[in-house]
Amino acid sequence: MSSRSRMVFCCCLALAALPAAAQDLNIASQLVNGGTGVLVIGALSVLALAVGLERLVHLRARRLAPPELAEEARDLWRAGRFEELRAQTTEADSILARILAWLVEQRHLPHEQLAARAGEMASLELRQQQHKAYALNVVATIAPIVGLLGTVVGMIESFHVIAGSGMGDPSLLAGGISKALVNTAAGLSVALPSLAMHHYLRHRLAGIGFILERQLNAVLDELRPAAASSVPVIEEAAHAY
Repeated sequence: MSSRSRMVFCCCLALAALPAAAQDLNIASQLVNGGTGVLVIGALSVLALAVGLERLVHLRARRLAPPELAEEARDLWRAGRFEELRAQTTEADSILARILAWLVEQRHLPHEQLAARAGEMASLELRQQQHKAYALNVVATIAPIVGLLGTVVGMIESFHVIAGSGMGDPSLLAGGISKALVNTAAGLSVALPSLAMHHYLRHRLAGIGFILERQLNAVLDELRPAAASSVPVIEEAAHAY
């Protein structure tokens, strides 16, 4: 058998042994032996999960810019029933409701001033929503670094074993290498979903910004139907997330 054939044969045997090796691998025990780095990464994963779930529940267009409120506000504003509109916005808890409440109170101001102020308020509200998801970006940045630190510590332990006892007991050396790889895998396993969630929420917030802009423009057009109102600050804030 040639050397190339022997190499292919050995690779096939190794691939065939992978399922059995995967069955013998105990992920829980590997994580327990991962050291302090795995504990820190575990805490970061809990933080990312909590922030992600909270944002998925609360960062929704129907919650921040409900379409039924926008439609009702246009009808009430067109009919001049400002007291009813004030009551509707007071009871609701959304970005749109807070801006509409201010517009009702200050409806006698010039149209340009109302549009500019509504854009500023919407921009501030969207930045506040953006800030609530900032922890996901922190986790996505820190988790791989913590994993890398755990990897370095594991490799240092491996080399320390070699320096102290040589290669007499390979299991001691394998323990340090396993610890290093577990930290790397744990850090990446937490960072990747956190980064994906961060970008998904960024996209969702941009969409909410566009919806909010259209709703406010529709209400502001009731003050000056002949003009095309715009709230450009909202779009800028949505893209900045």
